[in-house]
Amino acid sequence: MPSLLASPAAEEHAHRARDEVVVAGRRLRPTAVFDTYWRFAVLRDRVYRARVAGAPAPWTSDPILARHRFTNCFRAADRVSQQLIAGVSYRGDQRWEEVFFRTLLFKFFNKASTWELLVGALGGTPTWADYDFGRYDGVLSKAFASGGRLYSAAYITPPPAMGESRKHANHLRVLETMMATNAPERVLAAKSLQEAYRILLGYPAIGPFLAYQYVIDLNYAAEMPFEEGDFVVPGPGAKDGIRKAFGAAADGIEAEVIHYMTDTQEEHFARLGLEPVRLGGRRRLQLIDCQNLFCEVDKYARVAHPDVAGISGRARIKQVYRADSAPLTPWFPPKWGLGGADAPGTESAAGASACP
Repeated sequence: MPSLLASPAAEEHAHRARDEVVVAGRRLRPTAVFDTYWRFAVLRDRVYRARVAGAPAPWTSDPILARHRFTNCFRAADRVSQQLIAGVSYRGDQRWEEVFFRTLLFKFFNKASTWELLVGALGGTPTWADYDFGRYDGVLSKAFASGGRLYSAAYITPPPAMGESRKHANHLRVLETMMATNAPERVLAAKSLQEAYRILLGYPAIGPFLAYQYVIDLNYAAEMPFEEGDFVVPGPGAKDGIRKAFGAAADGIEAEVIHYMTDTQEEHFARLGLEPVRLGGRRRLQLIDCQNLFCEVDKYARVAHPDVAGISGRARIKQVYRADSAPLTPWFPPKWGLGGADAPGTESAAGASACP
C-alpha cells in the first residue's frame, strides 16, 4: 500500500497552508494532528475498501492501524450500524412506530448479540404491537444472571431511574414511556434533525451525546426526512481530538470546528495530495462522520503524536485489533442512492414481503 508520507517540499507547502484557520471568528493554529486527521481518514478508508473487496490481509502497512482497532470513516459502515440499518430498521414492519420502537430497543443496548437474543427468545422480530414488559425483562434478566453482557462498551449508557432494580428493565420502561407519550409521531413531525434531537433529549438518562447518536440512527430509516448535515453534537472523544488538532483555542466551538472540517474536506485532501474519501464512491464525509473521525484521531495521536496533549490525558490505545474473517457486505439506506443488494426480510406496513 502506498505511503502517505509527504516529500519535504510538499510537507512544507502543507504546513504553510495550515498555519492558521478561522472558525467562528477565532483564529486557530492547527497542530500536526490536523494533517494527520486527513491522512488517517484515507488510510482507514483504504482498509475498509480492501476488506469489502475481499482482499487478503494485511490491509495496511501503517503499524498503528494494523495493531489497534478503529471505527470506519463513515459511521454507517461500521458493523453495529450495518446491523441496525439492514437488520433492524429495514427488517420487519415498516410502520413508523414499529421502526422507532425497534431502533431504540436495539440502540439502548447497542449490541448485536442482545438483539439476536431477543429475536430468538421472542420467536421473531420484536414489535411494539406485541410488546410485553414481563416477557422482555425475563429474557434479559435470565441472560444477565448467567453472566451475559447486555450492553456494548462502545460508549457509556447511563442507567435511567424508572423504579426497576436492573438497568435493562429501566431502559424498557423508558422505551414504554417514549411510546406512550407519542415520541415516534413527535420525532417524525419535527421540523429539523435538531428539533427531533431535542425531543429525545427530554427523556430520562438520554443526554446530549446519546440523543444525537439516537437521532442519527432513527434518521437512517426510510420515513425520516432529514439531512445529516443539519447539526452536530461533539462527544467527549471528539472534543479530545479537536483539542489535539487545534489546541485550547477551539474550546467551546467544537461543533463549529466539525462544520469547518466537513465544509472544507476537499480543500484539505487536495492540499495534501490525497484522494477524498467517499462512501460508495459518491457520498462525502458528513458531520457525524467528521465528529467520529476526531474521536478516532484522538486515539491514533496517542501513539503517532504523544507530545500533543488532549483533554483526557489518555496516553495509550486500549483496543487491540482482532481479525474478523466475516465478509463485509455493505448495505446503506436506499434513500442515499448508493445502490447495493436488497435488505433481507423487510416487510411493508401491510406485512407483505417488500424490498426497500
